[in-house]
Parts: sequence; C-alpha cells; structure tokens
Amino acid sequence: MPTLEQIDPRVVGLRLAEARKARGVTQEDAAIALECSRPTLIAIEKGTRPPKGEELVLLARLYGQKVSDLVRPGEPLADLQPHLRAVAQQMKLDDSEVAEGVASLQRFAEDYLRLERILKVSLPTNYPDVVTIGRGSPVSLAEDVADQERRRLGVGDQPVIHLRSLLEAEVGLRIAYEGLPSRVAGMFAYSRETGGVILVNRKHPPERRRATLLHEYGHLLTDRFKPGIDYLHHPGRKPANERFAEAFAMAFLMPSTSVRRRFNQIVNESGDFQIADLCRLSHFYSVSVEAMTLRLEGLGLIPRGVRDHLKESRFEVRRAAQLLNLQQHPVTDGRFPDRYVFLAVQAFDQGELSEGELAGLLRCDRVSAREIVNQYLTTTELSEEGEIRSVQMQTRCSLLGDKPPASAE
Repeated sequence: MPTLEQIDPRVVGLRLAEARKARGVTQEDAAIALECSRPTLIAIEKGTRPPKGEELVLLARLYGQKVSDLVRPGEPLADLQPHLRAVAQQMKLDDSEVAEGVASLQRFAEDYLRLERILKVSLPTNYPDVVTIGRGSPVSLAEDVADQERRRLGVGDQPVIHLRSLLEAEVGLRIAYEGLPSRVAGMFAYSRETGGVILVNRKHPPERRRATLLHEYGHLLTDRFKPGIDYLHHPGRKPANERFAEAFAMAFLMPSTSVRRRFNQIVNESGDFQIADLCRLSHFYSVSVEAMTLRLEGLGLIPRGVRDHLKESRFEVRRAAQLLNLQQHPVTDGRFPDRYVFLAVQAFDQGELSEGELAGLLRCDRVSAREIVNQYLTTTELSEEGEIRSVQMQTRCSLLGDKPPASAE
C-alpha cells in the first residue's frame, strides 16, 4: 500500500465519495462521524485537503471498505455502480454480498484498465450492432442472432469449450467470476471506456456459469447501456429481453443444426435415444442435463415433459456421469481471465508493480502471488539430450532482436 505522501488526494477523494454514496451515507453524517465540518469533508472529497491517516481508517470503517481499496493507485472510472445498486433495490436484493459484487465489478474494471495503461496495451473490441427486439418472437430472434454471432466469431456450429477466452479475445468482454448470493446468477455493465464488464457467480457449477455468461452477453446485445443483475430464476412472467437472453444463451451453446445432426446420428445408429445418450450429449456441449433436455424438447426432438419426468424421478446427474466416465472438460476457470493475470504478472516482472500491488490485483496473499508469477513465467521443455528442464520466460525480451527469449534453469 502506498504511503500517505504517495497518495493522490484527488483520486482518494473520488474513491471516498464513491464509497460514501455506495453505503448510503450523507456528507453530513460522514462529517459528524469524522468530527469535522461538512466543508472539510467536501474538501477531502474534492482532493483539496488530503485526508489524515486516522481519518482514512475511520471513513473506511464507516463505508465498509478496506483502506487499501480507497488508496489504490489508478484513476477511478466513471462509476458503474449506481445503476446496479438501483437494480438491486428494485429486485429487493439488499444482501451485503450483492453490494460487494457490485463493488467488485467496479474494481475489476478499474484494475484491468490500470494494467493496460501501465503496459500500454488495450483490449480490442469487436461488438456487433445493438439488437432491437421488435414485436416478433424474442426466442426466434435469439436463434438468428446466436447463429450470426457464431459465424461472425468463426466458431461454426461446434461446441465452444473455452468460452470466456473466446468472448474476451474476439468480442472484447471483461469477465470475472466472483462470489454472489446463490440466487443471483450474474451482473453486467457497459461503458465506452471499459466495454462490457460481466461478473458471473463462481459458486455455481461450470455449466451454469457458461449459460450465465452468454445470458449476460445477450443482455449486452439488446440493453447495452442498461446495467443489470440476473436472478438464477426470474420471478413472474419473463419480459421480452429476458426471454431473448435466455434463448440466445441456449442457442449459442447448443446450435440447432449441430444438435439435430448429432441427435439423428445417435437415433440412426442405435434406433433409440436413451438417458445415457442425453448425458453424453450434454457433456459434449458442456451444458447441464436439464439445459440439454430443454433444448431437445424445444427443437421437437424429444417429447415435452421429459425434463419434468427426470426431476420427479430424482435422476442423479453426477452419478450418471461417473458411471459413463464423463470427465469435466479441462478449461481455465479461475477468478480472473488469463489475460488479466498475465498482464499483472508482466507488469510485476518489469518492475512496474510491487509485490504488494500484485497481490492486491490478484486478490491473494504475497506467497500466492509469487506462486502465480512462477506458474505464468516458468515452462518446461525437453532438451535434445532427453532431459526435462525448467525455462524462465523473459517478458522484456524482444522476439525481433538477437537476444534469446528465454533462459534455462
């Protein structure tokens, strides 16, 4: 954490003002807690009067924040939080975890941009035009848009295993997995500075996280400038934009042409379609058995009501997967995307970040941060003599020069 002399009072003032508003504390109440006048508090928030150490500690406690978060380096973004907090209030989500999730989205976006500014790189964006939901069926529209997006991103109609990497690299989304209340699937926000920022509930199973990620992307396609929070199960009748987002996610994960082809292949070869086939197909597309069942029902390939029957019979999906030897797909599923972590490691390796700053960006302790650095910068290779050796990558070394890009240890 920087010393008080290293802190930019203007930046800290902005963060203090954001934290106060997020907590619902008035300037008058904050001044009373600080035992100062309201003009003094205003001066602190404007950055014309630097806060004292004890004042920072007191205000951090009052706002439910860590001092390190309030004084972290980097210019604050335009606040993404107010609209999300308003959505949470409308949905009666007053859980502290939701507030923490909203703050995490803001911090993730700020930290990501800070790393890009340090290394003078940017995340290319490749967004399609905003989709307008007219008077027609939002489900039919979602099918068409999902097919267009798959073709635009060059993935055809095959399963996309590394979904988060695809949407970050080819679209320009910033995606993190954070702890949220179990009933909340995810949240999203968009600004011209950050592009789309998505938070997915990391407490949910991998298949659910994939569906949530595409559900949020579906919202960004239709409601780009309206941040939102999504329930796991939407109460009451779903509005058109919710039906679009839900159908878009299913159509992208399970393209109709591909599903029909594989279903017909199974039936033609065996003369039947059994529960084991359903489990294998859901594993192939990396979706839940329930989602696969609903998709097959929606395409008219199996009778309506199969999902309800499986629920009533208490079908054990995990047990079936074990019996069929269906292993989970090996994908990177960490809290932050690989690009974000590598930028942090690269900035640290080039001396732009202290070890404490690196740990803060990765939300871990210093020992774990060091382990992550070694993991990202160390690889193994087989020498001509058949010996396995560790190779330490040198991030500063140009591949266009005469110096070697790595050195063996």
